[in-house]
Amino acid sequence: MPDGPLTYADLAGFPLDAITALRTKPKKIAALGSLGVHNVLDLLSYYPRRHIDRSRQLAIRDLVPGDEAMVVGKVVHSSQIRTRTGKNLVKVDITDGRGYLEVSFFNQPFRHRQLSVGTEAVFFGKVDSFNGKRQMNSPVVDLVGNQTGRVISLYPQSEKLKLKSEEIAEWVKVALDKTLARTIAEPLDEDLRRRLGLEDRQAALWRYHAPDAWADIEVARRRLVFDELLRVQLALVLRKRQLERTARGIVHDTSGRLVHRFHEALGFPLTSAQEQAIATIVADLGGPHPMHRLLQGDVGSGKTVVAVSALLTAVQGGHQGALMAPTEVLAEQHFLGIRELLAGLTVAGDPDEGSLFEGAAAERPLRVELLTNRTTAAGRRRLAEALLDGSVDLLIGTHALIEDAVAFRSLGVIVIDEQHRFGVEQRAALRAKGADGATPDVLVMTATPIPRTAAMTVYGDLDVSVLDELPPGRTPIETRWVQTVAGEEDPEAEAPVWAHVRSEVAAGRQAYVVCPLVEESEKLEARSAEETFERLQLDNLAGLHLGLLHGRMAGADKEAVMHAFRSGQLDVLVATTVIEVGVDVPNATVMVILDADRFGLAQLHQLRGRVGRGAAESSCWLVGAGNTSDGEARLEAMVRTTDGFELAEVDLELRGEGTLMDTRQKGRNDLRLASLRRDKTWVERAREVAFELVDADPDLSGHPALRDEIALFLGDDEADNLLKS
Repeated sequence: MPDGPLTYADLAGFPLDAITALRTKPKKIAALGSLGVHNVLDLLSYYPRRHIDRSRQLAIRDLVPGDEAMVVGKVVHSSQIRTRTGKNLVKVDITDGRGYLEVSFFNQPFRHRQLSVGTEAVFFGKVDSFNGKRQMNSPVVDLVGNQTGRVISLYPQSEKLKLKSEEIAEWVKVALDKTLARTIAEPLDEDLRRRLGLEDRQAALWRYHAPDAWADIEVARRRLVFDELLRVQLALVLRKRQLERTARGIVHDTSGRLVHRFHEALGFPLTSAQEQAIATIVADLGGPHPMHRLLQGDVGSGKTVVAVSALLTAVQGGHQGALMAPTEVLAEQHFLGIRELLAGLTVAGDPDEGSLFEGAAAERPLRVELLTNRTTAAGRRRLAEALLDGSVDLLIGTHALIEDAVAFRSLGVIVIDEQHRFGVEQRAALRAKGADGATPDVLVMTATPIPRTAAMTVYGDLDVSVLDELPPGRTPIETRWVQTVAGEEDPEAEAPVWAHVRSEVAAGRQAYVVCPLVEESEKLEARSAEETFERLQLDNLAGLHLGLLHGRMAGADKEAVMHAFRSGQLDVLVATTVIEVGVDVPNATVMVILDADRFGLAQLHQLRGRVGRGAAESSCWLVGAGNTSDGEARLEAMVRTTDGFELAEVDLELRGEGTLMDTRQKGRNDLRLASLRRDKTWVERAREVAFELVDADPDLSGHPALRDEIALFLGDDEADNLLKS
């Protein structure tokens, strides 16, 4: 290995046994490996979970019952007993030299071994009092060991793997000591660091892992957070600029003749948000680079009209459009809705060749077709011919669109709905269907609002348009939470729900009832769609016309049920989340979600959006226990607001970034320290710096350390996906 400062790539090349204290401990190395720590770089990136300022810790005698508090104490007594109900109870007495605290743990027998007499640990939990004695029940525990100093770093530890925080702290300290001779390389220019107020990387790593003072922690964290965010943004900006640089786009006819006729025929005015989004998209389509844009809008904000406007821009210039949806139900819904929207529209065409070119002699109806796995072989053959001769203007379908046999005469614009449900390869395969080496323009849509900084991190290679207004005529949805006991039917609590469904049906309206599972599961204590369908038919909704819809049904059966519901033959549709997106029945005014606390916030919001799509007042009933703090918070947020962007912020607060980053189809969370909630400002700064660096140095050849770090932290799969995407 060459001399000079150690880059992150160099550190990744050192195995863990390069650390003297680990050289003779293969079991510890294996345990660290199971936590994703395989080399010295991984170890230095295994950050403390939190820090303790021992000069500011609360004394036991000052604890106030009812408060959540953190204390540091030494175990003076530990016992383990079995209660009359068969539970294992560990009781521990601790002292900080000025007071005593009794700590209890139910069904955690390992605590008796972990907290033996003489052990020093940090306890965080709710303080109670019994017979004048301060207590904590099942607090969070961090072992301190013999660590000294005013500020202590506490690492994620594992009783199962026999890894203690103080051991990890010792190994990290040894690793940091070993870097002193050569120092750690600094990938950012001094001018940039000074402008952003960031310290150098070596100091940041030392101060975060082994702070001398409390003030060191935030200064160090700021630099390490920026590094994480910059890596993600660089990867996204590189992908964006590469696409702009290398892909040959289609310069569309943006005169707007066909699009204008479509808007005139709508019968309702566009919102200003829709007008702005359409104007931006049309400008993209008229440019030389392929469009790569995300359209995100709340439930019912009118994304379909914007998407159809983009597709018609392709058609009016002699090209074709395609819309890909993740499920057959959604594809069929789009097909029916778009075909109805475009009824009566005509395009110029040559009666001999069926071409799409303007100026031809004849007019013909604009042709919209559907392709799913249910399309027959004969239907596919006819469709293939019509796509190649250009007589099909718009093709709507599922992933069947990307099959090799599907070829277009001239594919100009692609719309991908609920794009996070498609893999990178699927999106790339559809884009590869452009004619003569030209890359079609792509508009990806999501009906799940995403906080701005999250969108910049997950979809940072896309330009973003936002629809944040509802079209006129939409009435607010009233949401109510009926609290029940987990896993138990509660006829008295649910009575108002079913009475309301009956009254709406009597008034000529329709309702949805959504369940989380298809079949009964005792383990999850959740009602299934089939069981609920049978119960409601016999009891609460007896005499009404009910239908059942779930993902395990055959496609023809699903469509038959949806047709019956759309046409009003069914009063109530009992379904699983197969109706989550796209289902549009304006006459449906009631949504009942059973076991609502088992659904995610975005999913609840999507389900609620199936009603309130007409002029009539609509209601959403959330039936659930809400017996966890997160479940309760989700249901309370749903009752409080119908604003999807506000709910997205709440969802990010509750779930954190890990699940959100999964939408990038990666196994690892890039953000180990950074928080999209806490570090919004730094997300934006990292984005600005990424553009600045890539625009001045398109392949980062002048910044080899940064380029290597993208591969190191985002992995080979992600680097491969950057190119495919």
